[in-house]
Amino acid sequence: MYLTSRIKKMLLLPLIIAASGFTQTTARNDGASDPGVRGGPPGAGKPFATGLSAGDLAFFNIYGAPTFAEVEVVPKGLGPRFNLDSCGGCHAFPALGGSSPAFGNPQVVRVPFMAPGNSIPPFLTINGPIREVRMVRNPDGSPNGGVVDIFTITGRHDSPNGCRIAQPNFSNTSNFIFRIPTPTFGNGLIESITDTTIRNNIASDPTGIKRSLRISGHVNTSGNDGSVTRFGWKAQNKSLLVFSGEAYNVEMGVTNEGFPNEREEDPACATNALAEDHTAFDAGFTPSDLMSFAGFMRFLDQPTPACGVSGQPACSASINNGRNVFSKIGCAACHTPSLTTGRSPIAALNQKQAILYSDLGVHNMGQGLADNVTQGNAGPDEFRTAPLWGLGQRAFFLHDGRTNDLVQTILAHDSQGSEASMTIGGYRSLSQSDRQDLLNFLRSL
Repeated sequence: MYLTSRIKKMLLLPLIIAASGFTQTTARNDGASDPGVRGGPPGAGKPFATGLSAGDLAFFNIYGAPTFAEVEVVPKGLGPRFNLDSCGGCHAFPALGGSSPAFGNPQVVRVPFMAPGNSIPPFLTINGPIREVRMVRNPDGSPNGGVVDIFTITGRHDSPNGCRIAQPNFSNTSNFIFRIPTPTFGNGLIESITDTTIRNNIASDPTGIKRSLRISGHVNTSGNDGSVTRFGWKAQNKSLLVFSGEAYNVEMGVTNEGFPNEREEDPACATNALAEDHTAFDAGFTPSDLMSFAGFMRFLDQPTPACGVSGQPACSASINNGRNVFSKIGCAACHTPSLTTGRSPIAALNQKQAILYSDLGVHNMGQGLADNVTQGNAGPDEFRTAPLWGLGQRAFFLHDGRTNDLVQTILAHDSQGSEASMTIGGYRSLSQSDRQDLLNFLRSL
């Protein structure tokens, strides 16, 4: 009965794009080129097939996925400032829980309905990535790093009478940097990897390849308890609850049990009682959206590669060679192929292998990728090693989505100060066929 009433209240986000239809124009690199986004059905977006209890699966289907896809409205908490009106809008491709869609950017498509009193800034384009804006420095020159929401509820039919807050001026973006959404597939596995496993793996160098390539890296940690943080572009968030609560408040303006205060307190616009999202204890237990978001991500299985695993065909000779090249030139020194989770009461997460291709540490990526924002122990030019699982069906790359081309993504790792420079030197020295095999391998993930 509750499920029926909840679905009636929801407006589910439409499917923006089918994965099988996307091709891209790629940059050439002496004959080797990005194969493009892999077609076919999504290789991710489903809950674990085994290891979830009946209650876990019911929670995912009744609360998790529908709430993640729900479009927010002002009476429920949207705004006063926001970037998009749905978790599923940002995390859309190739399936719910992913990242930016390849076509039809909802930050552009939805503006007439979502933010009618706003204009579309030039850094958002119809076929470009979804973007979040962060301010690098305050007017006095001190560090900022906080999110500047793009849109306001001004002009919406459901905004309070008298709400007239202005949209930020984005005509000059020299003090702004951009971030794109990170995929959430397999996040429950990432959350379940112990701090010791992460620390030991970063410190481990049995063959000496990290030392020879001058790769160091370190963990980011919580300022509260010193434990390893692991979510976000700079591994700045500790848990899925923190990740969810911050995003709900920062990206959509919805106050919640983790972040109960409005970021914009204009009294003509911020008129709801706080926290807008909360657990309901009357008439039975109804979980908060915050709990539903975290549960959805926790129960999402890791992406399935195109080949070489159960239920998939054998990999081609090119992909198998590309896997070997990946390790030989040192990519695996940071993009650790797999880490094992610790003990968990959830069987799907208990001592399982996460094929994530990341060490979850942060590394100096050089001046070319530096965004001059510090978060926790991650400095201005440091970023988390991006997990590569699901990369075959990812449309945009790097923290700001500056490219959709895998060759350019690899080359961008090489700039002054980057720990990856020697590895990219190894990539440049490869034969054309080995470079192509490496690209084919990456698009198989």
